Amino acid sequence: MKTVKIGGGQGFYGDTPLPALEMARKVDNLNYIGFDCLSELTLSILQKDKKRDPQRGYTLDLLALMPRLLPIAFEKGIKIITNGGGANPQAARELILGIARKLGIKGLKVALVTGDDILTRLPELLDNGYRLESLDNGKALADSGIPLERIASANAYLGANLVADALAQGADVVITGRVTDSALFLGPLIHEFDWKADDWNSLASGIVVGHLLECAGQVVGGNYAGGWEAIEGLEHIGYPVAEVNENGTFVITKTPGTGGLVSWDTVREQLLYEVLDPNHYLTPDVDADFTSVKLEQVGENRVKVSGIRGRPRPETLKVCLGYEDGWMGEAQICYSWPKALAKARRADQILRQILLANGLNYEEIRSDFIGYNALHGSLSSEEGVDALNEVVYRIAVRAKEEKDAERIFRELVPLGLNGPPTATGNFLRARPRELLALWTTLLPRQEIEQGAKIEISES
Repeated sequence: MKTVKIGGGQGFYGDTPLPALEMARKVDNLNYIGFDCLSELTLSILQKDKKRDPQRGYTLDLLALMPRLLPIAFEKGIKIITNGGGANPQAARELILGIARKLGIKGLKVALVTGDDILTRLPELLDNGYRLESLDNGKALADSGIPLERIASANAYLGANLVADALAQGADVVITGRVTDSALFLGPLIHEFDWKADDWNSLASGIVVGHLLECAGQVVGGNYAGGWEAIEGLEHIGYPVAEVNENGTFVITKTPGTGGLVSWDTVREQLLYEVLDPNHYLTPDVDADFTSVKLEQVGENRVKVSGIRGRPRPETLKVCLGYEDGWMGEAQICYSWPKALAKARRADQILRQILLANGLNYEEIRSDFIGYNALHGSLSSEEGVDALNEVVYRIAVRAKEEKDAERIFRELVPLGLNGPPTATGNFLRARPRELLALWTTLLPRQEIEQGAKIEISES
């Protein structure tokens, strides 16, 4: 039975490239490596990068990764698939072609997949009667109070068929913008096994492959809550590899000779990660039923996955709009024992009164006491708080104007002498940051897919 090997080379924008490079060198007969870079907000950030510099807008990880990976992958026939094109996949393509030419790699075929970016189409869609209703509150975009000029990005989640088609056209590297995370891994399987568009169980298996690989280090013991103390070698972690059979069953393993762990528990934890309804894991390609998944430890660092079922795909695609939502100002000051928390709380009371007296009516104010409640919030216990050695008082505000956000630091600094005792000089002054918020909606898939394109270029 034919087996395809796919590796998960990146879990987020900013991930280390070293495990992917080691995977490419050490895994025998590796066919593909998928690089997942895009969180929900990443595209809005990249769109702002592109606005500042029209030659940017892709993930800068490509600059560190591709000069080292391309020679290995091209020599060994490993195909590279990445959504690192972000808001400017065209520029990412030119970057990769330029690197290949500089390295003397001739005949490298780079596929560009576009059609996810619908920012310029928003007026047309609204004129055509689409309300772009929020999935969170059901409100139409026109009733939201968000002007179109404040929308920084608008991207639809494309599926795996475009990736499969690009590979069918001979691509060695596939560059996309916003496709689903799992599409980076399902696409090669559709191409290799010729899975049909209505073979729901096989497509669902490919989605599970993608879901397990898309976060890279998480399925091999990174960020593992079920027994992190026992995970060895995280300083030399090996990223995951799926060995996939034509019938949809597969084994999750990792780069040989590396740290981390692939076990029934690590795979199970990643399977449930960011899953709202395990009965219906909706993607553009299939409605996957995660409750049907069977896991079996079949060897050291080897877990077999089988029994996956799927249902027909939805006829809508998710669209995510990122819009400018004011400015955040942030400042911190640290208090030491004794009664560190009581001092920090009193500083918060004083500062809030000063803000009110100075007419700084921020749209939102958040206070955290790091070392006590910054992670657990209202669930934090009061037991033993008087024994805390130190507490960092952090205040963050949301303002309409940058200048108002910046003022929070200036108002905090006098507390070093005018507030509770034992404040350190370790004041944090964070530059005001423009806030981005998300508006998610649905559109008929034909509205989006009619604009999708694949272009092949060669070094």
